[in-house]
Amino acid sequence: MSTENSTSAPAYRYAAVTFDCADPAELGRFYGEMLGLPVAYSTDDFVFLAKDGTPGLGFNRIADYRRPTWPDPAQGKQAHLEVGVDDLDAAESHLLTLGATKPADQPSPDRWRVLLDPAGHPFCITTLV
Repeated sequence: MSTENSTSAPAYRYAAVTFDCADPAELGRFYGEMLGLPVAYSTDDFVFLAKDGTPGLGFNRIADYRRPTWPDPAQGKQAHLEVGVDDLDAAESHLLTLGATKPADQPSPDRWRVLLDPAGHPFCITTLV
């Protein structure tokens, strides 16, 4: 006897990626300026950036947040964003003025640059996308 599922699967939409951090307002400001995303929702413990009808980025306060130690694996990076840019040098310079830092380890600096956001999360800028 065969059983068939007569109901269809529910619809799913990509909504956001949320980063843990110690200061959601600071991280929201950084990514908002970098990506041109406004604050869509904010509390003391959570900031969500998005334009109407598009996926966004969230930042969630964690009391005992521990910064990633990339490239040292002691506290892994967990995940990172790849951000497309037209000019690596100009983009890097601007992001450093917004509060990013540049680690010494740069695996392929002619193709992409690894930077750290103010909470220590690694992210890459690249001309490949």
